[in-house]
Amino acid sequence: MPHPETPIIVVDDARFSATIVLRTLQQAGYVDVRHAESGHAALLMLDRRPAQIVIADWMMPEMDGLTLTRRIRQRDEASNHYTYILLLTAREEEHALREAFDEGVDDYVTKATMNAQLLPRVLAADRLVAVHNRVLADNDRLLGAMRRLRRRPLLDPLTGFGNNSYAQRRLDDALRQASTRGGSACLLLIRIEHFASLRERLGRAGSRQLILTFSRRLQQLVRPMDILARTGISTFALITHQSDPAQCTPQSFQRLYDNLNQRAFEVDTQQLKLHVSIGLGTSPGDVVADTATLFRRAAQAMTASLHQPSQFDRQQGH
Repeated sequence: MPHPETPIIVVDDARFSATIVLRTLQQAGYVDVRHAESGHAALLMLDRRPAQIVIADWMMPEMDGLTLTRRIRQRDEASNHYTYILLLTAREEEHALREAFDEGVDDYVTKATMNAQLLPRVLAADRLVAVHNRVLADNDRLLGAMRRLRRRPLLDPLTGFGNNSYAQRRLDDALRQASTRGGSACLLLIRIEHFASLRERLGRAGSRQLILTFSRRLQQLVRPMDILARTGISTFALITHQSDPAQCTPQSFQRLYDNLNQRAFEVDTQQLKLHVSIGLGTSPGDVVADTATLFRRAAQAMTASLHQPSQFDRQQGH
């Protein structure tokens, strides 16, 4: 059953297909449905009031569906909100759909099957996005409670991630797991470069918002069981245990590197492209290593990535 009050925005410059989508939603019982004739108009609507679901045509002039998706994801990161994005498309090539999902699209409906598939996909989106935003709100309340209690020996108060002490403890756990069960303990150090100049440019509030937005994107890009920590002012750690050591290589994290370096972040309406360095330290299960060694390896690889940013896939701390 639909939630009638779920706010939905339909973005389509073609009057005929927009009319079909709007009529389908209204007949299903949705009452909070807005129509935007362009991506820019949709962003203005979202600025005035967020939506839970955006249904957008892929091919539109000036701003297509993928560009609109990138802009919405930036707003989501800044506002701790999730918008479910469903694209309408005539394209069915595998590489095109893979590109859409990499940009943050949640689902798509081909125009040839729109009459049969649109409403079931929207109903599924309605259920999923309601749960997702409820979890985000609960986490935000929990973080606020933890801040108020000021019991944070292992917590970074801004991001809600663990701090440096927490990262070292969890890396110890991953090393023990690799030693007893095999596989590999992986440590990625992730640093926003030139942060001092960014802080001077953005001010204290803006730089804090940048760190928070950056942490939210990190959280979207990693697996739920991976460990994230903030180990310095602009440095983060990702700790993971991989049962297959072949999954603990720079190539395995290339998508993470590309997302942080190639997609802009929105802070106070500014679009910021960051220079992010990443270093990887690994410990196969049959090799004795300790936390300090892995941190040193990852830091060395991160420095190499700084000097040759396009060569992350060839940098690995051993």
